[in-house]
Amino acid sequence: MCGQTTGVGHLGVAAIDFGTTYSGYAFSFKSQFETDPCNISAKTWTGGQLQSLKAPTCVLIKPDRTTLETFGFDAETRYSQLCETGEHTQWYYFQRFKMLLWKKEINKNSMLEDETGKMLPALTVFSLSIRYMKEDMERMSEKQLCGIHPGDIHWVITVPAIWDDSAKNFMRLAAQKAGIDSAKLTIALEPEAASIYCRHIPVEIDGNTGLEASFRVGKKFIVLDSGGGTIDITVHEVCFDGKLKEIYKATGGAWGGTMVDKEFLDFIAELTGKDLLQRFKKDHMEDYLDLLRDFEIKKRKTDSNSQGRVTIKLPLTFMDLVEDNKGQTIKHIVKSSHYANMATLSGDKFRLDYNIFRSFFKKSVDNIVSHVKYLLFEQETAGVDTILMVGGFSESPLLTDTIQREFPRMKVIVPKDAGLAVMKGAVIFGHCPTLIKERVSKYTYGIEAIDRFDRKVHPLNKLHKTDKGNMCREIFDLVVKSGEKLRVDEPHFERRYSSVNVDQYYLSLSLYTTTNNDVKFVTDIGCKNIGCIDVPLSGKGTDRCVKVRLYFGGTEIIFECEEESTGIVTRNVVNLM
Repeated sequence: MCGQTTGVGHLGVAAIDFGTTYSGYAFSFKSQFETDPCNISAKTWTGGQLQSLKAPTCVLIKPDRTTLETFGFDAETRYSQLCETGEHTQWYYFQRFKMLLWKKEINKNSMLEDETGKMLPALTVFSLSIRYMKEDMERMSEKQLCGIHPGDIHWVITVPAIWDDSAKNFMRLAAQKAGIDSAKLTIALEPEAASIYCRHIPVEIDGNTGLEASFRVGKKFIVLDSGGGTIDITVHEVCFDGKLKEIYKATGGAWGGTMVDKEFLDFIAELTGKDLLQRFKKDHMEDYLDLLRDFEIKKRKTDSNSQGRVTIKLPLTFMDLVEDNKGQTIKHIVKSSHYANMATLSGDKFRLDYNIFRSFFKKSVDNIVSHVKYLLFEQETAGVDTILMVGGFSESPLLTDTIQREFPRMKVIVPKDAGLAVMKGAVIFGHCPTLIKERVSKYTYGIEAIDRFDRKVHPLNKLHKTDKGNMCREIFDLVVKSGEKLRVDEPHFERRYSSVNVDQYYLSLSLYTTTNNDVKFVTDIGCKNIGCIDVPLSGKGTDRCVKVRLYFGGTEIIFECEEESTGIVTRNVVNLM
């Protein structure tokens, strides 16, 4: 199935699954992959009595603003200790910060706000987190294979498929700052990675043999990647060679498991007041985290048919805080509320009717169901008969129950260890990046170009005088249309551009995106400049030409420039920062 590996010299592949709520890493050596692609090792994280293959996406940075103290469960514990002694105000604690990159203008100077309102560069926070996992993984791999060098490892970092190009580029920049060689780094799209993993494990029964098998050739399926922050949805088809092609552009939204958490916290705030909940979080961080962990456990067990009541343990520090500030116990507050018939408090045991508990899921689940229904009405998804559910939130029985009920004609598959499918699939993708052979463009792309000015066609405000004569500036030179099918490793745009001034030392090619397929100028409404490609020019004159090729089929945009007079070719990822 795999026709091309990451290349000579890589002894292994390591993948970092950088999630909104939980993160982790996994790796395999080349020899392991060649024998069994699913023979993948992952770090086991420890938090108190809990052991997990992922850790909370939390980072604690020292007061000097540049030194990492710790990450994951240890960051939660250490910060809680600092809060207890009142030392936390000088430290920087960040959690669930990945969502900064969702639908926000992000650049290398963007700032992040920590738990107490202090600011640090986002690039610092992301790069220190990646560096921690990188160095931890290198220590772990050295124990398994003595003498392995960091340069022997090819790295993969996962990102949501619905992120824009700038956010993906930001993650590459953060990885470079963390010490990962850009030439040894691949950006993987989360639902694609999960889909690749599921191509290597049995997910259905073969109708002819009655045996477990992976998806057959021609199979069309939706990948519903439900994480903590985002819901990432792609539609794939299995090709004749066993590889995958995307048949509908990636879509989704910020409807992940954290939306359920927010609904629960809003419910608590409705009873006790938002300011009091914030104060509890600030003054008793460890107890606040215990409350969320208990809620997380109950969240993972609740299904559509759960009866009776679910019990959440309220921290005594929170109950005392409420009584001291409200002049009444939280038990009395609940009794006096309109939830009196559906909620009770006995000691520290907060018992909620399952109808209330399920209501915390409603906004998230309704958005997911509505969006999948929309996708199934699209012409491109005709023939889709399966929904493959992956990601940590897909392990929620309530979510899977709802998807099965709302789509009775669909086969709904939740593979074993659905929450690890992205991380393990990213390792396989790192070994064999050609497993995805075709993608669909989410945007329309164009290059800002210049051409001979024609008074019959071009507006006067676009007139630009050059050594070559009167030119029309700011033309949107179409590269790729939204919805266009893009073959991996094939150029989707090739054009010759020439100098317009005698003493011009470089060509500056600005790249734009839009969701509008009918664009004439880069100044049209909806056009967004996402980056620039500077191409050096040799000599002088207005006839110096550069041949530009752009590759859009990969997870990042690749440009290739050939200066015709010298034959010099440069190839790189387009820098969007």
